[in-house]
Amino acid sequence: MDKSFDKFYKKTRDERLATLLNAQLLSQEDYSLFKKNMPLDEDVANSLIENQLTQFPIPLGVALNFIIDGKEKTVPMVVEEPSVIAACSYAAKMTRPNGFETSITSYLKRGQIIFTGVENLETAQKMLLSHLEEIKKVANLSHPSIVKRGGGLQNIECSIFKDENDETFFTVYLLINVGNAMGANIINTILEGVTPFISELIDGEALMSILSNYNTESLVTATCSIPFSHLDSKTTNGKEIAHRIVQATRYANLDTYRAVTHNKGIMNGIDSVVIATGNDPRAVSAAAHAYACRNGRYQSMADWHVNDDSLIGELTLPVSIGTVGGAISVLPMAKANLDMLGITDSQELARVIVSVGLAQNLAALKALVSDGIQKGHMKLHASSLAIQVGAVGDEIEQVTEKLRQASHMNTQTATDILKQLREI
Repeated sequence: MDKSFDKFYKKTRDERLATLLNAQLLSQEDYSLFKKNMPLDEDVANSLIENQLTQFPIPLGVALNFIIDGKEKTVPMVVEEPSVIAACSYAAKMTRPNGFETSITSYLKRGQIIFTGVENLETAQKMLLSHLEEIKKVANLSHPSIVKRGGGLQNIECSIFKDENDETFFTVYLLINVGNAMGANIINTILEGVTPFISELIDGEALMSILSNYNTESLVTATCSIPFSHLDSKTTNGKEIAHRIVQATRYANLDTYRAVTHNKGIMNGIDSVVIATGNDPRAVSAAAHAYACRNGRYQSMADWHVNDDSLIGELTLPVSIGTVGGAISVLPMAKANLDMLGITDSQELARVIVSVGLAQNLAALKALVSDGIQKGHMKLHASSLAIQVGAVGDEIEQVTEKLRQASHMNTQTATDILKQLREI
C-alpha cells in the first residue's frame, strides 16, 4: 500500500479523504459527497470509530399505534427497508385497544472466565460455590460504582467442556446486575478483577475472560391478543387468517429455510429500534438467533395460537441493551429517541423492543397468508424507484403515483414515466 496511508488513523478527516482521492479510490464526485457536513459532531464521530471519513445516513421514522403495558408509545426506528415502519404501525393498530403486555423474570448479564489445567474439577466447583461471598467482595472492589447504583455480581455458575482432543475447559459464569447500562465494560472490568483470585482458588490457568452476549437471564416476553374481526381482509375473514398465521408459524418450526426469513422479519423491527436508541444490533441479533436454536434446531422466535375468538401471539427473547453509557451517551439522536419514548430504564426499553418484534411478525404473517407480501411492499417501493431513476421535487410524487397504477413496477417503467412527465 502507498506510503501516504502510513498512520492513516492519525490523520485528520480531511487528510484521510484527500489520501483516498489522490489514490483514486474516491472520484471527485464521491469525494465531494464525503466532505459534506453531517449531523454528528466530528469529534464525537472520530471518538467512536477509527479511520472515520464521514457518516452514513439511514432514515429515521416512527412506528405509531403502540400500547405497551398500558402506555401509549411512539417508537423511533432506523431502517432503510420501505415497508418496515408502515407494517409495524399497522400491526400495532390491530392489537388495540389492549396492545402488548410484557414481563421480565430477571435482568442479569453474563460474563465468563475460561480456565485450563484444572486438575480436580469437582473440587474446583465446590471451592467456587463455598467462596461466593469472597468472590463478590473482590468483584465489588473491581467496580464499586455499579455497586453504589444497586448492581454488581449476583451469582456464579460453572460448566465443564471437553473438546475433540480431550482437552478440558472449566468455565466460570458470573451473573451481574449492570443497572441501565448495556454493561460490556462493567462486566469485563469485573471479570478481570476476579480472575486472579479465582485462578488461585481453583489452581487453573485463565485462557480468557469476556462478557457473553447470550444473556438467558435477561429474557423479555411480549404477548398480544387480536380479535378475529381485527384481522379481516378484503378477500379473507379474520378467523381463517388467524389459523393460517398459526400454520405458517408451525411450518417455520419445521423448515430452517423458512425460519430464517420468518425471524429476519422479526429482527427488522427489533434491530431498527436497537439502532435508533444507540444500542448494539449485532449483539441483540446474535442472542436472538441463538435462542431460536434452544430446542436443538433453528425455529420461529415467536409463537401464535388461537382461542375461541382471538389470535394470541407471544415472543420471548434474551435482550441485552442499555439506556446509558457507551455510544448512547454521546449520540444526540439516540438520547433524543429515548426522550421520545419517555424511557430512562433499560428494562422498559427491552419491553418495547420485543413488542415491536412481535408486531413486525404479525404484520408479515398476515400479509403472507392473505394478500401477499409484495402488495404493500411495492407500494412503498415506488417512491424509491422514482428517486432511483432521477425524479426530483414534485416529480417524485407524480412518478410514484403513476408507478402504483402501472401493471409492472420496475426501473424501466419508472424511467418511461419520468420521461413522459418531462416531455409535457
